[in-house]
Amino acid sequence: MVTIFNRKATAPDEPGGQAGLSRRQLLKRGGMASLGALLVISSNSIIHPQQAWGLETSNLKPETMATLIQLARDIYPHDNIPDRFYAIAVKPYDAKAGSDAKQKELIEAGIADLDKRAGNGGYLGLDWEDHRLKLLRQIEDTPFFQTVRGGLVTGLYNQKELWPLFGYEGEAYSKGGYIARGFSDIEWL
Repeated sequence: MVTIFNRKATAPDEPGGQAGLSRRQLLKRGGMASLGALLVISSNSIIHPQQAWGLETSNLKPETMATLIQLARDIYPHDNIPDRFYAIAVKPYDAKAGSDAKQKELIEAGIADLDKRAGNGGYLGLDWEDHRLKLLRQIEDTPFFQTVRGGLVTGLYNQKELWPLFGYEGEAYSKGGYIARGFSDIEWL
């Protein structure tokens, strides 16, 4: 819950109860509100009406997939990447859960544990990123977290549509290699 005092927002658990967030920061965080508030979850799909994308689930519960999307965003945070790319990154967990009962149990039990640790409203109900990160630090050594984190590396960063956002032009071998394609460019220095 966010309380507004004189154009400053405060987190209820911060020391003194009145940590300062500028109005701009409040609006920025409001724009990146918890994923759970932005999604419509039906019996076998997740729909994001504001950004016009959807994700059909076959093996995992839609609530589990919605939590996985937020979890992916918290593990590999990029404010300029839309949620649909995170949805694409977690879709393989749903597919693998159909063929591997142990994988399905690991994901479902891991999300259930995460929701239990988060309390009322579950993981998606935590509005403050700091609260979610605190929970993730508690489970970072679990097989569940390591499985999700490991799969997200390729699931997220192998999406060619994202490469321009990171400044990566793709492989260079087929185009003559990096020597001929900007090897000596040091514009960032």
